[in-house]
Amino acid sequence: MTTRTIRARNRPVFGVDVHSGDVRGDSPSYALVILDPVDEDDPDAPDADVPMARVTRDVVSFRKLCRLIDDREPLYVATDNAYELAADKGELVGFLRSLPDGTRLVQVTGAERPEPLSRVASRHGIPYGKKPMEEAEASARLAAGNVGHEVTAFTDETTVKVSRGRSTGKGGWSQDRYTRRIHGNVKKRTRQVQSKLKDSNLSFEREVTEKYGGYANATFTVEARPEDIPVSNSRAGDVRVEVERERRDGIEYEPLVRRRDRVIVGIDPGTTTAAAVVGLDGTVHALYSSRTADTADVTEWIVEQGRPIIVAADVEPMPETVEKFRRSFDAAEWRPTTDLPVDEKLHRTREASYANDHERDALAAALYAYDDHEDQFERIGAKTPPRLDREAVIAGVVAGGSSVESVVEDLSEDDGGDESDDGDAETDPTEPERTEEEETIRRLRERVDRLESHAESLEDDLDERDDRIAELESELEEARREERIEARTRRAVSRLERETDRLERERDEAREEVADLERKVETLKELWRLDHSNFGDVAAGRGLVSVKVVEQFTLDALDAADEAYGLVAGDIVYIRDASGAGRRTAERLAEAEPRAVVRGEGNFSDVADEVLFERGIPVVPAADVPVREVDELAVASEEDLAAAVDDWEDRAEARRRDEKAERIDRIISEHRAGRTLPETEE
Repeated sequence: MTTRTIRARNRPVFGVDVHSGDVRGDSPSYALVILDPVDEDDPDAPDADVPMARVTRDVVSFRKLCRLIDDREPLYVATDNAYELAADKGELVGFLRSLPDGTRLVQVTGAERPEPLSRVASRHGIPYGKKPMEEAEASARLAAGNVGHEVTAFTDETTVKVSRGRSTGKGGWSQDRYTRRIHGNVKKRTRQVQSKLKDSNLSFEREVTEKYGGYANATFTVEARPEDIPVSNSRAGDVRVEVERERRDGIEYEPLVRRRDRVIVGIDPGTTTAAAVVGLDGTVHALYSSRTADTADVTEWIVEQGRPIIVAADVEPMPETVEKFRRSFDAAEWRPTTDLPVDEKLHRTREASYANDHERDALAAALYAYDDHEDQFERIGAKTPPRLDREAVIAGVVAGGSSVESVVEDLSEDDGGDESDDGDAETDPTEPERTEEEETIRRLRERVDRLESHAESLEDDLDERDDRIAELESELEEARREERIEARTRRAVSRLERETDRLERERDEAREEVADLERKVETLKELWRLDHSNFGDVAAGRGLVSVKVVEQFTLDALDAADEAYGLVAGDIVYIRDASGAGRRTAERLAEAEPRAVVRGEGNFSDVADEVLFERGIPVVPAADVPVREVDELAVASEEDLAAAVDDWEDRAEARRRDEKAERIDRIISEHRAGRTLPETEE
């Protein structure tokens, strides 16, 4: 920063640092340093070799600081940490909104990851001390030199809203006229604002809400900051104008100026070209790699990052491509004595993040170059006067090969000093004078040397192009091979998809055919049932008897069988599961008056057996009468059934005799006991 930097400004610069307390507490105080611009004609203007502006120092409260900012409207409010002025992001946004138009909050130590203030001040030759007032002054001087990042929560778009300044009311005799007047005034003010924006050549978009008699409101979205807009917040009568910047999603940091600092560049050439940029303090600035970029693209990227003073490679000897980059930037070279091992490159770049091995190699070369020159940078910085650019002196010594003293002298001299250099270029008077032919021969030889050098350069370019063509042809062949493999894969997939479609069609057709056959079978069964409603016809003349199947000996199963094919007198009923029936179930079966009941698995209950025995319905086991089932039909042998029924009749007769004998014995026993017996059946 020079004297002209401060004098060229017409607004002060504030430097702020916490003096005591905490912003999260009740009453923090701040060290405030104000750099006021001074005109050269001012009798109080300092000399160019002494402090560069009138400096005011004070300790103020936060409220007084805000009042001074509103009164003085400084160009910058500089600090080493923006969150020393606000407890959180919400308060910081509020503080930024309260700043006057044109006043910017600057964090001089960097963006989201700030550096120590001492390092930034040392790099730019600014005096630094650890006391709050000294830190505030260092922040102010750095911001005055356009060092740092603007802290902003707003975009460069501003919203200008013209709306009603009062309510239209709840009604009355003059309600319509009153509303029409307000909306008319809003429309009139909208036209005035639009005219001012057009006169200032500002780009904007307008949205209006039309109401009875004019506009209810109008919104202008202007691509400019509030200080550049010829409209301010106002409220007069029926109309209110509000000017507000558009909010960002969060807090952002924008550099005050984009610098092109001196840097160290590491380059790794090859099919994939990579480059790494490191600052003169060892900070990694940027990494780059590309398979398609040519030399011009890489050069353009490096120029955007800074001005290289050292170009480094990770192998020995330095590749010709890297050497060309070095010559184009007129920079010093760095290369290791032997190729850098991979483990050393991994260790040196362990704290950095990179996308691939090429970026790692380029970064390792740049960092090793910095390590070799770090002590030299410190010695040069110690010898550099504060008023001079330290990086410019380093560039002159390292890249230019001059001594520190000569570089400092050259930078300190005025433009008139160049005239002395011209005198050194004069020819030596002791040298013998050449003839015209000798002079011609000398010029021709120099021309031949230049042409030969140019031819060699062209041959090198041709060799590089041939190598590049060979690489591209190899890549093309590889791409063609991959394309052929992909084409074969696509054909195989297409063939399999067609086969799959064919099999799916055949499967669907088979399913449809099966469904048709099932429907035909159901239809035939239904027709058969209608034709043979009397199951007895099935077994006629074959020595068989039809059997009606009941799945379980329950009321629901009996009702289902009765609904399906009817249970009528004389039927043979086969109960597949004969267990668990009670008296009511047995009586329900007895009401159908079957000829016989064939019991299957399960234990036949005594109650059911008693009910059926009393009704004279034979119950025979399935083992004696095998039942053959075909779909829903069942038949049994007439002969087996007759034999089983006869056997049941014999057992029933014996059971009746036993019961009768038991009853008679009971009667005799009770008579002998002298009891009166109730009437009984024979």
